[in-house]
Amino acid sequence: MSRSRALLQVLADGRFHAGPELGERLGCSRAAVWKAVHGLERAGLEVFRVRGKGYRLARPLELLDATAILQAMRPAYRQRLAEVEVLFETDSTNTRLLAQPLAADGLARACLAESQTAGRGRRGRSWLSPLGGNLALSLGWRFQRSMAEMGGLSLAVGVAVARALSEVGAEAVQLKWPNDLLADGRKLAGILLQVSGEAAGPCDIVMGVGLNLHPSRLATSIDQPWTTLEDLLAAPPGRNALAGRLLDHLVHAAGEFDREGLAPFVDEWRRRDAFAGRSVVLQTAQGESRGVVQGIDAEGALLLTGASGTVQAFHSGEVSLRPQGVGVV
Repeated sequence: MSRSRALLQVLADGRFHAGPELGERLGCSRAAVWKAVHGLERAGLEVFRVRGKGYRLARPLELLDATAILQAMRPAYRQRLAEVEVLFETDSTNTRLLAQPLAADGLARACLAESQTAGRGRRGRSWLSPLGGNLALSLGWRFQRSMAEMGGLSLAVGVAVARALSEVGAEAVQLKWPNDLLADGRKLAGILLQVSGEAAGPCDIVMGVGLNLHPSRLATSIDQPWTTLEDLLAAPPGRNALAGRLLDHLVHAAGEFDREGLAPFVDEWRRRDAFAGRSVVLQTAQGESRGVVQGIDAEGALLLTGASGTVQAFHSGEVSLRPQGVGVV
């Protein structure tokens, strides 16, 4: 176990711990404790120091725990998972699952991490993952459909995440085509799908979700309006309970999508559409399109009415959607 992880397990209770106590519990010098504290701060945690009292976190932190997450899940969905892996640090939970092919038994795999060093969003952007400040969760699932039939999956995953958040009290969450969740126009969560397998199916897809939980002093590097679950709820759920709820809905949505495609999710997606009726700019590899959003079609394509009155359908891919007059988001 790394010294930073061991230190965090002690400080997670939010109480003061004196330097000599920490040194004894970690089996190191006070100077080494001081270096480990700085390591936690660099990772995004705020640590208070008070002479004569020691160190404590600015807020208690519920560390992720695989057993607690599984216990928070409904039995029917828990049985669909071969494993829930919890890591202290990894490059990316998506990358971790992609490197571990799914078994032939059809069971899914989940991976979560306290911190990601190379978390990714769409279009090659990085996803900030401060230590303990968000929920970085990925689910690997084997779909029996062909790759050509998976185009609307990111929308179904968005609905699943929105359903989970509604259950914990965040009912006003909206969806931004094709893969973001917003609250009050600010980004709350993002989705990244990565695919492997045969074009004709089956195909293994890793569904990654990054959800902002708490404000972080590292957020100055974020180049768009954003928010956190703590901003929305007076009493946010514990991280393990929330992870269990998210996995319930993701497992349910994956199974339903595999059986029925996007159809069971379309109406709810439309009700949560953050851009319906708004003038937007859509940037694609072919150039820029402007128009008014008319929602999505049955396959999940974005419908855009241009200046000529013609409705065009845009499919998920390397695109960027933003309101007219606003920077790219």
